[in-house]
Amino acid sequence: MAPRLLGILVAAALMGTAVTSPHVSGGAPRPAPRAEPAPVPRTVSAWLPYWDQEGAYQDALRHADQLHTVSPFWYQAVSAGRVDSHPGAGDKRVIDGLHRARIAVVPTVMETMKPGALAAIVTTPEHRATHIRTLLALAKSRDYDGLDLDYESIAATGDATYQQVRDGFSKLVDGLCDGLHALRKKCVITVFPKTATTGRIWDYTALGRATDRLRIMAYNLHWASGKPGPLASVAWYDEMLRHAVAEVPRDKIELTLPAYGWDWAADGTGGRAKHVTWREAEALRLRTKAAYQFDPVSKTPYFTYLDGKQQRVVWYQDARGVAAHLPVLKRYGIKNTGLWALNFEDPGLWKELAQLKG
Repeated sequence: MAPRLLGILVAAALMGTAVTSPHVSGGAPRPAPRAEPAPVPRTVSAWLPYWDQEGAYQDALRHADQLHTVSPFWYQAVSAGRVDSHPGAGDKRVIDGLHRARIAVVPTVMETMKPGALAAIVTTPEHRATHIRTLLALAKSRDYDGLDLDYESIAATGDATYQQVRDGFSKLVDGLCDGLHALRKKCVITVFPKTATTGRIWDYTALGRATDRLRIMAYNLHWASGKPGPLASVAWYDEMLRHAVAEVPRDKIELTLPAYGWDWAADGTGGRAKHVTWREAEALRLRTKAAYQFDPVSKTPYFTYLDGKQQRVVWYQDARGVAAHLPVLKRYGIKNTGLWALNFEDPGLWKELAQLKG
């Protein structure tokens, strides 16, 4: 039997198994599907942070003409059979309001498991099957249009086991996507960029076959626990997209862009950087009277300021930076973009993202 067909039959069997979990609320049967909306040039998805739910929700409604999907950051997987809810998860007013605006609601399930815990789930058939059933129960618990899995802890898997973990994760995604598709729901998987030195834990080819969208987190070239520097660059985007289009259909690739930044001690010795949204970064820059600077190499903005006696540097992203990076996306034929996250962003960013329409 072909592996793909076997996956479909396994998923169907799993869906017929009753699933109960005290951490995932039940719901009434899904109503008949809504009529498909008239085609509109929507190229953007965005995450909705639960800690700024109302502001992010209102931001989504303001940009409904461009948003095809919103992923509320609502759930956290903590074991094979348990998914916990973040505050505000499953808010019917938000779900219904986004649907009225013709935006699909595909909530994100994230995880921060201890080292090895997620690897054990994906490489053990019984645990993997349990986790698929738990996720499908979640997908059916509300009027959701699918699920987005943002499972990052396996990224640090070592040389000895990474191939086994990579294949196990691909099997998890196969089973989940088959189950979601049987429910007429979308299957979205969020991954790190694949370059010459990163991203090997994800089998892009296998994930590209199974999913509706493969979201590539195109940010954190420099990150909170590292040394100061740009969150992204033209050269980095070129490298990650060269790898991506070789393995995944272009229409399934979604490059997710940053609307935030990191505030470091300028000498890199101050420990973990502070997270700042674009709005917070600009407010800080104006308050400290710091000069706006634009790095000609990475094509991203930054500024420096004094905090008492400490020199600090903020690297972030704005509409100008996004505009400078979009030619790389166009060169590779990428029209689908995502945003981390709603109500973080430079308002001018939406005009730039509209340039990928067509």
